[in-house]
Amino acid sequence: MKITTIGIDLAKEVFQIHGVDVQGKAVLRKQLRRSEMAKFFANLEPCLIGMEACGSAHHWARKLELYGHRVKLMAPQFVKPYVKTNKNDVADAQAICEAVGRPTMRFVTKKTVEQQSILSVHRARQGFVKARTAQGNQIRGLLAEFGIVLPHRIYTITERMPDILEDGENGLTQIMRQLLARLTDHLKELDKQVNELEVQIQCWHQDNEVSRKLAKIPGLGPITASAIVATIGDAREFKNGRQLAAWLGLVPRQHSSGGKQVLLSISKRGDSYLRTLLIHGARAVIRYADNKEISDNWLGKILTRRNKNIVAVALANKNARIIWSLLTKGTSFKANFAPA
Repeated sequence: MKITTIGIDLAKEVFQIHGVDVQGKAVLRKQLRRSEMAKFFANLEPCLIGMEACGSAHHWARKLELYGHRVKLMAPQFVKPYVKTNKNDVADAQAICEAVGRPTMRFVTKKTVEQQSILSVHRARQGFVKARTAQGNQIRGLLAEFGIVLPHRIYTITERMPDILEDGENGLTQIMRQLLARLTDHLKELDKQVNELEVQIQCWHQDNEVSRKLAKIPGLGPITASAIVATIGDAREFKNGRQLAAWLGLVPRQHSSGGKQVLLSISKRGDSYLRTLLIHGARAVIRYADNKEISDNWLGKILTRRNKNIVAVALANKNARIIWSLLTKGTSFKANFAPA
């Protein structure tokens, strides 16, 4: 019997395969090791393959498409309802096979090698930023135990540390001075890594036309623009700008029932990294906006009625819809654009 649909439960070494025919009857249940995957699917007639969008999924999607198969990725939370029994590899593969054939299923866009490469740089930079913040907090906490309090800024530590180490009347022991010197050197190294990765992102941004186009939107810089281009890919996968904003978690959560509409705080679904960048960019626009200049436009009017935190989310939502429009229509950002 010809196999029409296959579900693959991905793993590091052992992959579980579940295949069905055109009538939905299970005709294949098989375990494959990593070294056997390429040979098996190269000899298999082209069919629909479903996988969860997890580690190595984009790599296998690109590889299996080279053999003529049609590969679709799905978010794991959308596959979970189709697991009928206890969780195991066989049940997971069967659930993936069933979910990929649903007409209302939402799929994840496959990423290219270039997209994954620049996103890896973003993730590494994000990790260094978190480590730098943690190191700075540790240094401030240790100094506070000796009665030395520093402001909550990373660069204040490196600026004032030489004076603290040279001050012989602040009560620090020799052991503590050596420890602070070591921790400060580590903080400087982390800051150096962040700056070097930012330069790498800037170079990629300058070479990418779409990223440069998005950076013209107020509140979007090279880091945000490059992350959006690398993550979203083809914006035509979204029906409209509202879908993109909802995918980023910038719309209210609903808890509605019985015809009563109840809207809560934002859903925070999707990529938290992109949502954070968009909201922080919106905060920068609000912070540096001149009230006299924005008194008559949309941002100025909403600032008179709402809290700045609410306005920041609203502006991030608006920027997300603008991003969708620019990516799908290929146009450039115009500050005073008015629809016909």
